[in-house]
Amino acid sequence: MDKKTKGLIATIAAVVLCGCPGLFMCIFGAFTATGNMPYNTEVNGVQSSGMMPASVGYVMLCLSLIGILVPILVGFFMLRKKPEVVQHNEPLPPAS
Repeated sequence: MDKKTKGLIATIAAVVLCGCPGLFMCIFGAFTATGNMPYNTEVNGVQSSGMMPASVGYVMLCLSLIGILVPILVGFFMLRKKPEVVQHNEPLPPAS
């Protein structure tokens, strides 16, 4: 496999494993940050309900931006063309 194929596979894997969950977390975090996310729990017969705090939504938004940024960086670093290094095999001239 050449480098371009490996880079493409790594980019697709990063999108599936980081980008898609990051996008869904961004939507969920934005909805939570606005204060519209209710929760209902029941533990050992004791029920509780309320609204999730907005700070949880802000944390989700920050983490989702990192998750979305990972595939972008992987794609950039894996698929870019590196400059070719020119090697001169000629002997150096004698010092004067």
